[in-house]
Amino acid sequence: MILLLLFTTLFLWLFHELYWKRRNYPNGPLPLPVIGNMVPIMKQKPGYEAFRQWTKDFGDVFTFWLGTKPYIVVSSYKRLKETFILDGDTYADKAYQPFQEQFRGGQYGVIDTNGHVWSTHRRFALSTFRDFGLGKDLMQQKILIEVDEVFRKFDQNIGREQEIPGVFYNAGANVINQLIFGYRFDEEKQEELKKLKALMEFQETAFTTFKVQVQFFAPIVGRMLPGKSVEELLAEFTVDFYKFFDRQIEEHRSRIDFDSEENLDYAEAYLKEQKKKESEGDMELFSDRQLSNMCFDLWVAGLSTTHTTLSWIIAYVLNHPEVQKKVHEELDEVIGSDRLISTGDKNNLPFMNAVINESQRCANIVPLNQIHCVSKDTMINGVLVKKGTGIIPQISTVLLDETTFPDPYEFNPDRFIDEHGKLKKVEELCAFSVGKRQCLGEGLARMEMFLFISNFFNRYQVTPGSSGPPSLEKETMFNATPRKISAILTKRYL
Repeated sequence: MILLLLFTTLFLWLFHELYWKRRNYPNGPLPLPVIGNMVPIMKQKPGYEAFRQWTKDFGDVFTFWLGTKPYIVVSSYKRLKETFILDGDTYADKAYQPFQEQFRGGQYGVIDTNGHVWSTHRRFALSTFRDFGLGKDLMQQKILIEVDEVFRKFDQNIGREQEIPGVFYNAGANVINQLIFGYRFDEEKQEELKKLKALMEFQETAFTTFKVQVQFFAPIVGRMLPGKSVEELLAEFTVDFYKFFDRQIEEHRSRIDFDSEENLDYAEAYLKEQKKKESEGDMELFSDRQLSNMCFDLWVAGLSTTHTTLSWIIAYVLNHPEVQKKVHEELDEVIGSDRLISTGDKNNLPFMNAVINESQRCANIVPLNQIHCVSKDTMINGVLVKKGTGIIPQISTVLLDETTFPDPYEFNPDRFIDEHGKLKKVEELCAFSVGKRQCLGEGLARMEMFLFISNFFNRYQVTPGSSGPPSLEKETMFNATPRKISAILTKRYL
């Protein structure tokens, strides 16, 4: 009798796990109880290989399970356009993740919030950055100051093997910190920058361990594995980061001229808006906690991804010397000197732009895109999807779509050059995501990548160091970490 009862219980449980709970979702890979479809993702590095295979097996709309939670994946540009672009409001919300509460201290920032908080602060950040010259000559001049500083540091070790990405990291940090807090990390502030860099590197590596990846999506299983838990890592990570931001905020508040209509940086503009809102009786929308979280989000959007992409661009070029040769030929023809390249030269350097585009496509630095949820009941590919269901715009699969990008694993910048030698616009190159949640820092990132990379290769012939070309292997499941690059630089113009 007991055996019959156990057998019946097991049968009903398996029936629920393998069929019943899946019946109202689009078809997809069979999830294992408790852990869902995590095993195929973890077995492959990077994890997007599993999504590419599932797209072939189940089509461009399918369901996969992270732990016990179902998520609908949209994995073709056609479907992304139908959903996240043409029906953007339905797909603009982010899915709530429990660890965000501990990390942020509540529903704060712009990356993980929804509704009025998200739309207000995204709009405020964009308008503030436009006022500071984003997309205009003023922003370009700030970046070109950092280009000169990059040159100064590299020139100190010309002809000798030197580490490359760290110099660009410092330059990128100066750009974003000028926007947020109004100052560069000069010689007196190098220790401050080192601490911030260590925190960013901690974030890029500590949260990619096997235990943490499991705990994010299957908390019960993850907590039983050895190593530091998500909670311990978050406590270790957030305290020091927010200490820096909170100190900056208080220093700004103490010296602001609230009567002045001019703003020197984002933090100053925010604090003035905060005072205005508080005078109207709104004490929550522009709170100090929100400002700290906005600073964090802007740092991540403005530095981490750009730095990672810059390192991958250089890595791909060093692994393909014929590409560097072609880049130099174009630069010699169009620029022909060691003058600084500006955005005014961009349209005349199609191959340089193609190299940046192809590097972004191949680097594919966010294999599992941010998890959204639908804000109302909606139909996707003929299936009714209930409000609150998690949904993922799987752009990594789009970037490797063989129909749009033949031989997708081949690094081939010429795929972005048309028959007239001009840069080809390819909508499917959606490295900054799509829809209303498209990357807030896209404009700044595009300007930085072009100015840093074009000036770097115009000034230098770059050859791999003693260890050879940098690795192009993607070591982690869910993100492509920055490349370690040692190279020898020689000046192209004396």
